[in-house]
Amino acid sequence: MRETPEELDELQALLDASLSRSTTHLRSIIAERTLTAEQLVRLLTGMCTLALSTVTAKGEPRISGVDGHFLHGKWHFGTARSAAKARHLAARPVASVAHMRGEGLGVFTHGTVEILDPESGDLAEDWPNLLGYFKDFYGADAFDWDHDVVYYRLRPHWMTVYAPDTGTLTGD
Repeated sequence: MRETPEELDELQALLDASLSRSTTHLRSIIAERTLTAEQLVRLLTGMCTLALSTVTAKGEPRISGVDGHFLHGKWHFGTARSAAKARHLAARPVASVAHMRGEGLGVFTHGTVEILDPESGDLAEDWPNLLGYFKDFYGADAFDWDHDVVYYRLRPHWMTVYAPDTGTLTGD
């Protein structure tokens, strides 16, 4: 768990606010079948496969898979600079992601992406720590980290979790 107490508080507030402003239908499914922020960050360690949805210039949705890393209460993911999703996100920096583990866990997030790109020169102050994490995870020689790949942080404005059997997931 890499989250600070403040980050856990922010994540819990986001989860609570997202559920409270969801439809009656969604609340009826999730309300008693969800996780706390602390439970969620304990589960979302390492690489989590995400279904990433972006939007084309014509407004058409596109979905693809990415390696997701849940760090500091936010999803982080990367792709090749030449990927269609990289062009979509550069032009329209909004995205939705879903991480599902069968019928036992679903994490659904909508937000705005922040490009974590060494080539832009406009790096987040925590980029050195994130880059260290990614190099440790994938291997320092896995990519030309400055030129081949671009990373994103999804800043969520809505996130909800479906977990019908929290005890099995969390061991609580």
